[in-house]
Amino acid sequence: MTFIEKLTAAWASNNSLLCVGLDPDVSRFPAEIAGQPDAIFAFCKSIIDATADLACSFKPQIAYFAALRAEDQLEAICNYIRTSYPNIPIILDSKRGDIGATAEQYAREAYERYGADAVTVSPYMGFDSVAPYMEWKDRGAIVLCRTSNAGGSDLQFLDVGGKPLYQHVAQLVADKWNTNGQCALVVGATFPNEISQVRHIIGDMPLLIPGIGAQGGDVAATVTAGKTAAGTGMMINSSRAILYAKPAAGESYTQAARRVAEETRSAINSCR
Repeated sequence: MTFIEKLTAAWASNNSLLCVGLDPDVSRFPAEIAGQPDAIFAFCKSIIDATADLACSFKPQIAYFAALRAEDQLEAICNYIRTSYPNIPIILDSKRGDIGATAEQYAREAYERYGADAVTVSPYMGFDSVAPYMEWKDRGAIVLCRTSNAGGSDLQFLDVGGKPLYQHVAQLVADKWNTNGQCALVVGATFPNEISQVRHIIGDMPLLIPGIGAQGGDVAATVTAGKTAAGTGMMINSSRAILYAKPAAGESYTQAARRVAEETRSAINSCR
């Protein structure tokens, strides 16, 4: 099964466009697991178990693991998802962008070492920096297009032949790069007008949309701008708002995470 097929099936089986981001910050871990040798694995596993039936994908951010020399725990987490929830795609958020043999090694890292179904990549160095990921025809290459951070406008709004660069990237990926039908684009929820512009350009290609939750993106505006005619087409990511949800009285941290994930999925679905 390809990444796109797996994602499409997850949209339907879990009735969800919610992507749960895994950004483990040990300084925010609950007391009951803080300090354990495998605390990162334990924390992520508990979040995965609490939200797997509510999500269309999981998105571990590699920097949170690598900074703590916890790549082995990331491997274990990816293996756990593949084993326990094989129908949920794993998106490795690494935003790689290099050329030739180096890009080939990054692709092997994502697809062989971690077994990811898709990986985020930067288009800045052109097609030959993205092509090695596309050699893996059953996996996804999710290309940065219009990112959720304010500073993205420094480059992404530069004029390229009468249109902003982010639209040029969207057109390029849709018309020339997506030869195997395995591409998706990153477009931030903080810019719903740009989401709409990108959707118009790319048709039904999937969008990975960060920026709701802690970053303040509007769910209704995001869904309205980004949904396809089928009411899908998006992986709307929430990380910190779910991972570090404040427990209500009597709740555990996993119950709080599930509650916020349920609320987020419900809010998304109400706009589809």
